Amino acid sequence: MAAPAQPKKIVAPTVSQINAEFVTQLACKYWAPHIKKKSPFDIKVIEDIYEKEIVKSRFAIRKIMLLEFSQYLENYLWMNYSPEVSSKAYLMSICCMVNEKFRENVPAWEIFKKKPDHFPFFFKHILKAALAETDGEFSLHEQTVLLLFLDHCFNSLEVDLIRSQVQQLISLPMWMGLQLARLELELKKTPKLRKFWNLIKKNDEKMDPEAREQAYQERRFLSQLIQKFISVLKSVPLSEPVTMDKVHYCERFIELMIDLEALLPTRRWFNTILDDSHLLVHCYLSNLVRREEDGHLFSQLLDMLKFYTGFEINDQTGNALTENEMTTIHYDRITSLQRAAFAHFPELYDFALSNVAEVDTRESLVKFFGPLSSNTLHQVASYLCLLPTLPKNEDTTFDKEFLLELLVSRHERRISQIQQLNQMPLYPTEKIIWDENIVPTEYYSGEGCLALPKLNLQFLTLHDYLLRNFNLFRLESTYEIRQDIEDSVSRMKPWQSEYGGVVFGGWARMAQPIVAFTVVEVAKPNIGENWPTRVRADVTINLNVRDHIKDEWEGLRKHDVCFLITVRPTKPYGTKFDRRRPFIEQVGLVYVRGCEIQGMLDDKGRVIEDGMVTYIFERDLNPDPILEENQGHLECFWIQTSINKI
Repeated sequence: MAAPAQPKKIVAPTVSQINAEFVTQLACKYWAPHIKKKSPFDIKVIEDIYEKEIVKSRFAIRKIMLLEFSQYLENYLWMNYSPEVSSKAYLMSICCMVNEKFRENVPAWEIFKKKPDHFPFFFKHILKAALAETDGEFSLHEQTVLLLFLDHCFNSLEVDLIRSQVQQLISLPMWMGLQLARLELELKKTPKLRKFWNLIKKNDEKMDPEAREQAYQERRFLSQLIQKFISVLKSVPLSEPVTMDKVHYCERFIELMIDLEALLPTRRWFNTILDDSHLLVHCYLSNLVRREEDGHLFSQLLDMLKFYTGFEINDQTGNALTENEMTTIHYDRITSLQRAAFAHFPELYDFALSNVAEVDTRESLVKFFGPLSSNTLHQVASYLCLLPTLPKNEDTTFDKEFLLELLVSRHERRISQIQQLNQMPLYPTEKIIWDENIVPTEYYSGEGCLALPKLNLQFLTLHDYLLRNFNLFRLESTYEIRQDIEDSVSRMKPWQSEYGGVVFGGWARMAQPIVAFTVVEVAKPNIGENWPTRVRADVTINLNVRDHIKDEWEGLRKHDVCFLITVRPTKPYGTKFDRRRPFIEQVGLVYVRGCEIQGMLDDKGRVIEDGMVTYIFERDLNPDPILEENQGHLECFWIQTSINKI
C-alpha cells in the first residue's frame, strides 16, 4: 500500500504579515471600508492583482484568503462590474472570490442579490469560458476554477438569482443534445413529454435567429462540456508524466457530474444526456483510471457517479423504485437486446434463446459478444438507440473495447444497495483508515475535492438521505479509530531488530504484543453469500504491566471491540518518531483488522468470565488470510474511545 502524502497545515497570517502584503496596501487605497477617501475605480488594478497575486502564485489559498479578508468582492469587484469592463481577469477574480467564500462556509450570493442587473451577462460569459479550448485564452487550471464555480451554482438552486440562470441549462430543451433515435425512444417512454416537446419547437420557430442561436448554445452547454472533458481525458497518457492540472480538472468535472445527478431538479433531464454520452464507459476505459497514484481519487469519484446514475428513482416523477421495479427494468433491457439479436444477428441465436439469469452476468455477456466484429457491435448498439446508425459500406469509428464495454456495462446484472451494504466490512481496514480522499486529516484545507457524499438541502429519496448520513457517520468513526491507532502504535515504538524481526521500544496503556494467535473456526458461508459467517481465533497476550492496567485488560467483556494490527518496521532501533512525516512508512504498518471479544479462556481452554488473560476473538465477517500468515508480527489494540462509535 502506497504511503499517502503528508498534508500541510495552512497557518493563518499574522496582522503584521497582512499589513505588509501588496494586496492590503491596494485595499487601503481603493476599497477598504474604513478608508474615507478612496481612489477611483481602475480596471488595471484588477488586472494587476490577478496576474501578480493570483496567477503568479498558482491560485494559492493564502493570497486569495487575503483578498477575501479585505472584502475585495463586495467593495470593488462586483460593485464596479459591468459588461463594458468585463475581461478575463475580471471574470476569474470574481470566480476565485466566490469559491473562497464557499471554502470558508460564508454566504457567497448576498452581494449578487443586492445588485443583480449584470449577473445574467456575467453567467453567460462564464459558460462561454468553460467551453474554451484548453490551449487557448483560458488555461486548464483556470477552467478548473470555472468548473468549481459552476458546481457551486448548481448546488445553490434555492437562490432565485442563480436558479433563473441555471434552469435554462437543465430543462427539457437540453434533450436537443440527444441523438434523434434516442430522443424518439425517450419521448415514446413518456407520451406526455411529446406535447411539451412540440410546443418547444413551435416557440423556437417564432424566435429571431440570434435569440434562437443563443438558446441553442445554452441547451447544449452540458453536452458540449462532456465532450470537452472526454477530449481532455483521452489526452492523459498511460505511463508518461502527466500534469496535475489535467488530473484536477478531471476530478472536478466528475464532482460536478455527481452533484448534478444527486439533485432531482438537475437530474430529471440531465441523467438521459449523461447516459447518451456514455461518459462512464469512456472514463472506465481511460488511462487515468489505470494510473494507480494519479487516478486514485478519480476512480473513487467515478464509482460514486456510477452509483448515482443507476440510483433507484424514477427521473420524471421522483418516486423511489422498489427492488422489484429495478429488476423489471433490468429484465426489459436484456429482453430488448435479445429481441434485437434474434431479429437481426443470426450469430447471437444462442444468446437470444437463453434465459435472462444465464446471460446477464459480465462473463456471459463477454462470452457472447466478445467474438463479434466492431461493425457488428456497433450495429447492435444502434438497434438499441445507443449509437447512431452505421452507414452501409463504412467501418465504425469506435474501438471494439469501447463497444463491448458499452453493451456489457449496460446489461450486466446490478447489485442492489441492500446487498452492497451487507457486503461492507463491519470494521474499517487500513485501505480506508489512511485514505485521505474519504477520511481527511485535521489539516484538510478544503482546496481539493473528496470522494465523500454531500449533505444538501434536498435528497433524491429517504434512502439516499439515510445512506449519505450513514456513510459520513461511519467515516467519522473511522477518523477517531485512526487517531487512537496512531497514538497507540507511536507509543509502542516498533523498530526493526538486528535479525529482521520486530522490537518494541515503548509501551501503550491498551496495546500489547501478541504471544500466540490461532484460528480455531472458520464457519461455512450462508446461502447466497461468499464469505464465512464467522471466524474465531484464540489470541494470547502477556500482561506484564502494572496492576491497575492489568485490571483494565481483564475487565474486557463480550462484544468489546479490538483491532489486530500487523507491523513490519524498517527503521533501525532508536529511530525517533516524527509526527510531521507520514505515519505508515515510519512504523511499517501493513494490516488492520477489527474483531470482537467473545470471552476469556482458562488454562484448560474453557470460556470464563474473568480471571485469565487468553482471549477469543471473532473477526469481521469479511476475512483475510493475512493474520494466519503473519503471526509473529501482530499486536492487539483495544480502541477505548471507539467502542461506542462502531
